Amino acid sequence: MIKKREYGTARTGETVYAYTLENGNGMSAEILTYGGIITKLHVPDANGGTVDVVLGRNNLEEYFDNAGYVGALIGRHANRIALSRFELNGKTYELNPNENSNNLHGGIIGFDKKVWAAEESGTDDAPALILTLHSPDGDEGFPGNLDVTVTYTVTADNIFRIEYKAVSDADTVVNLTNHSYFNLAGYGVIDAQILRLNAPFYTPNDDEGMPTGEVLSVEGTPFDFRAEKAIGEGFTSGHEQIELFNGYDHNYVIEGVGMRFAARAKCPDNGVVMTVYTDAPAMQLYTSNGLPEGNYKGGAKGGLHAAFCLETQCFPNAMTHRHFPGPVLRAGEEYSHTTEFRFTAED
Repeated sequence: MIKKREYGTARTGETVYAYTLENGNGMSAEILTYGGIITKLHVPDANGGTVDVVLGRNNLEEYFDNAGYVGALIGRHANRIALSRFELNGKTYELNPNENSNNLHGGIIGFDKKVWAAEESGTDDAPALILTLHSPDGDEGFPGNLDVTVTYTVTADNIFRIEYKAVSDADTVVNLTNHSYFNLAGYGVIDAQILRLNAPFYTPNDDEGMPTGEVLSVEGTPFDFRAEKAIGEGFTSGHEQIELFNGYDHNYVIEGVGMRFAARAKCPDNGVVMTVYTDAPAMQLYTSNGLPEGNYKGGAKGGLHAAFCLETQCFPNAMTHRHFPGPVLRAGEEYSHTTEFRFTAED
């Protein structure tokens, strides 16, 4: 089932709608046409109730200045591009810097600040919302007219699926993701929540959060989540990379290719389990190290380690480090990337 309501008016004067997708099995998701933002994601817990597992804001006006990109679609390029420039086909493209001298999450007015067109789809027990956006040539400095389609689906068996597709009329770069902040307890800090990552390698950062180009083994480090452990164990490890960012803000290399297991998280208090599958090469683990404190939806206060992000992606700054799996999309070819968040509950 799909419900639609007016949510407010964007600064551009466009009407913003909220769509709620419900599967009749205890799971529902609310999505805005502004930024493709996921405002709510209710899933069943082990106690016979439901819990909203994503951080959100209280109204549209709060999303206009959405520090931390809470819940938003990210594009054209998720994560960072050093010095806001890249070379493609022998030409250098200058992008709009929005984090010091670097381009972060698409620039000043990225896909997170656009009003997307929406179309209802799917079935009553597996409703889907299709969002589309045209990004013109030169948008934030990126080349090519890019047409983007993102489909959100809530399935009958409690899978929240995000399918990303894009086509350009010129060679360009594309790296799309969603920036939802998960807290499987609904609120509080995430230190005791359990995480497992299918990732034998990670990419360390410089002091601006930019990958150095190294690809390091997680073996013997607090970056090793191949066996499940509490997220907070690494916060007090004293590891230089974690001290630098007050937690995790790192790109992990997902083992294997194609649609495969990437991560599993569990809340010991309510039994909610979230398992992530994706066909993306990598995933950013971010533990809300710089998220401002404030009045978030549901009485949550945000702040340090209030939630975690699992942003499936290409490697950050791959146009600089050519040995990284890169984001180049050739004219007329299709960018395609799917991520599933599968929810269960166990005692």
